[in-house]
Amino acid sequence: MYFNFIKLFLRLSLAAGFLSAVADRFGCWHQNVAWGNWENFLKYTATLTPWLPAPLVPVAGILATAAEITFALALLVGFRTRRFAQLSGVLLLVFAVSMAGSLGIKPPLDYSVFAAAAAAFALSLLPGTFLEMDGWLARRSGKGRVE
Repeated sequence: MYFNFIKLFLRLSLAAGFLSAVADRFGCWHQNVAWGNWENFLKYTATLTPWLPAPLVPVAGILATAAEITFALALLVGFRTRRFAQLSGVLLLVFAVSMAGSLGIKPPLDYSVFAAAAAAFALSLLPGTFLEMDGWLARRSGKGRVE
């Protein structure tokens, strides 16, 4: 039972973090912002990917944003939680390593990106399907088990 609430907290926290970052780059937050708009987000994306040709920076920004939205929604409803937690961990680890390589180790530590990646990987290891679509789908299909 205790693990159920930890798992729910991890799911919701990771999803909220992704959605907050996406909201920031679309100008939805009006104070204490990291980027504040799409153009600033793309400049930051270019900073984190100096090896990427300039015309591909918007593509990287779009892909990262699409992944964050997709992962957040899946985590919110508990759809394929294990898989999306693993993917979230990989995405966050890529962000953290990119930040460390481009800006130094302090920014990813200050923004707890490594900790968020570790939380995502930990989420992927927690058993059960408390308040998850996965549990409902497993019961409905009669399998009783989620992959």
